[in-house]
Amino acid sequence: MTQQDTHLQQTRASLQQALSWYTSVRRHWNYPPNLELQAAVKQDLQALKASLKKIENNVVKIATFGLVSRGKSAVINALMEQNILDSGPIHGVTKWPQSVRWTPPTGEINIEFIDTPGLDEIQGQEREIMAHNIADEADLILFVLSEDITRTEYQALLELKKALKPIILVFNKIDLYPDKDINSIYEQLQKIGRSSNINEQFLIAAEDIVRVAASPQAIPILVKYPDGRTSEEWETPPPQIDELRNKILNILDQEGKSLLCLNALQKAKKAEENIAQKTIQNRQEEAEAIIWKYVKYKSVAVAVNPIGFLDMMGGSITDLMLIRSLARLYGLPITNHEAGKLWRKILISSGGLLLGEIATGLILGLGKTALAVSSFIENPAILTTYGSTAMLQGGFAAYGTYIIGKAAKEYLENGCSWGDLGPSMVIKNIINQVDPNTIIYRLQIDE
Repeated sequence: MTQQDTHLQQTRASLQQALSWYTSVRRHWNYPPNLELQAAVKQDLQALKASLKKIENNVVKIATFGLVSRGKSAVINALMEQNILDSGPIHGVTKWPQSVRWTPPTGEINIEFIDTPGLDEIQGQEREIMAHNIADEADLILFVLSEDITRTEYQALLELKKALKPIILVFNKIDLYPDKDINSIYEQLQKIGRSSNINEQFLIAAEDIVRVAASPQAIPILVKYPDGRTSEEWETPPPQIDELRNKILNILDQEGKSLLCLNALQKAKKAEENIAQKTIQNRQEEAEAIIWKYVKYKSVAVAVNPIGFLDMMGGSITDLMLIRSLARLYGLPITNHEAGKLWRKILISSGGLLLGEIATGLILGLGKTALAVSSFIENPAILTTYGSTAMLQGGFAAYGTYIIGKAAKEYLENGCSWGDLGPSMVIKNIINQVDPNTIIYRLQIDE
């Protein structure tokens, strides 16, 4: 089994687990079905199904991005060796996204090219929505440049990079700018990053930059005839596209299926997070009731119990039960082991606050135990001191449980995307497992 087949297997298992869980009638345990919630998550369940279908279809979607008149349509035409898409010197020929299918020579994976309008052609929110939707669908992005790189292009590259999308930087019209070699293009990107006020720098490997002339300008040719006459005619050279075509075919061969998996997992991760957020919002009142129930249980149990180390043990068990109860309410998959990991993560992320509360509770618990050992009959005043200590310790315990309950709600918004077979974990595994020379591996640069 190849590494790509392993990635497909892991992705399929992740998506099937998610679908099995979120479509199960047992998801919410003993809580009755909520029609409002079922309607709210319907679209997200469809997205999960579409993610599973995507990896079965075996079609890699490659989208072109860039400003107007950079030659995005011409690049696709040159790759396909057919003038399918309208292109030309007119400002913004492509007004709406268009897609065309291409079967590479290997035939193992099909390609769907998505041609987009210039990022500066559609204004405002409509452009943002279009770019977001296309980037969401694309497995690989061709960002087409020409001339000097602008800050607008640099910012657009940053936004696309945040979507965890592998990008090939395509410098077009190299016939007009022969001095633009890969090193000068790379250096210009870094220079813009250093000189701009943008906090993030766009990091891209030089091997992900290619130079093309998708639609070269006609050049004058001096023609000599047998009778000695000469004339000047215009001839259009063939496209210089082999470098990009070979780059794409090499990526498809090495990591095409893995690219499909990454995109499907990204979409599934988003769908699962949406389901969790909508569920948590829908169950808000019930969640608050559960948190306060465990706050009361823990505060009373800790205050009444005279043995310090049992306070700590019982308090920890109560917190774990609270996390499990919230997960059951939300219908989110979480085992006892995962609940324990989440509990420890909350303690660490609290910045020492909860650890301090635990230490304080332990000290008070030991003091309470010492008072309990003393005889109330010999010294009745100890009873008052014991009661004050117990109430104080119970208050600390209640506060800690309330904080854990609130934090657990936020962590659970990630749904099962962080579990062993969750999309987040499988995405991380794929990126860590691929060869260092692949475009997927280079996504780690921004991690």
